[in-house]
Amino acid sequence: MFTIQQLSELISTQLLNKSFNQEPKNLYQPINYILGLGGKRIRPTLTLAACNLFSDSVDEAIEPAIAVEVFHNFTLVHDDIMDKADIRRGKQTIHKRWNENTAILSGDAMTIMAYKFLSGVSPDKLPRVLEIFNSFALGICEGQQYDMDFEAMSDVTRTQYIRMIELKTAVLLEGALQIGAVIGGAGAMDIDRLGRFGNRLGIAFQLQDDLLDVYGDTQVFGKNIGGDIVANKKTILTIETLSLLDIKKKSEFMAIMNDSEMDNSTKISSITLLYNQCNVKSVVERLISDYFAQAMNELQSVSVPDSRKVGLRDLSDRLMNRNH
Repeated sequence: MFTIQQLSELISTQLLNKSFNQEPKNLYQPINYILGLGGKRIRPTLTLAACNLFSDSVDEAIEPAIAVEVFHNFTLVHDDIMDKADIRRGKQTIHKRWNENTAILSGDAMTIMAYKFLSGVSPDKLPRVLEIFNSFALGICEGQQYDMDFEAMSDVTRTQYIRMIELKTAVLLEGALQIGAVIGGAGAMDIDRLGRFGNRLGIAFQLQDDLLDVYGDTQVFGKNIGGDIVANKKTILTIETLSLLDIKKKSEFMAIMNDSEMDNSTKISSITLLYNQCNVKSVVERLISDYFAQAMNELQSVSVPDSRKVGLRDLSDRLMNRNH
């Protein structure tokens, strides 16, 4: 068995070895740039870890894991364009460093590269791997559309929001694990169980990200606190708060959110005060705990010895106890 650290380092090394130095440079340099910005490499590590649950060799899962990471970074490139984001992992986004057309084209190329990395999977496993990959790839697009639709909606329910983050975030963790399990030789039931584990973990992960945006430590979080408030994003905190406030306070909340003249620090402090008044932090923490418990139950049900699940448990705990 490999440790999670070993698997993460293996992915980082393999990505460095995959430097794209072809011509034209303005197509491939942005790809090297985004992949070189680092990140947690959670998704490809999950692919290798899932394979390692059922097989002592992860060699066949390496390139599919890279496909997962390349596709994930493609989604970030296009998300940054749609969100008009200037910074990604502390550096300029591709569309700011180059331009939007270059970012779109490089992102498109990354999608094709992802499929190229998948193509080496053995013929008996490739159809199932492609089915999983296509499912989460389309799901992410659906989640992004829901996210954009929410911007024009006055009321978004918890159920709607959970479905959106399930598609936009959780399905990629779900699929990353399932691809690894297929390559490792898992049976159908264990593939499904690992998928549900990744799905619930992904939802908990995104809900915690919403929470950290307001209640995280700026020095550790790596970005300014309250960014979602400034951007008027409908997060789980917003949705739960609106469901808890009375009509007068709800009107006050919406007036502050929609005030384009209010300075950012005042808006953040005013909205956070209303969050605190209805104790929304505790509500969201309970929700995160519920989804995390569901994830752990699914992992527990996977039919391999508990000793082989230690790495995935440790990684899950680190994700849920992170400050950034």
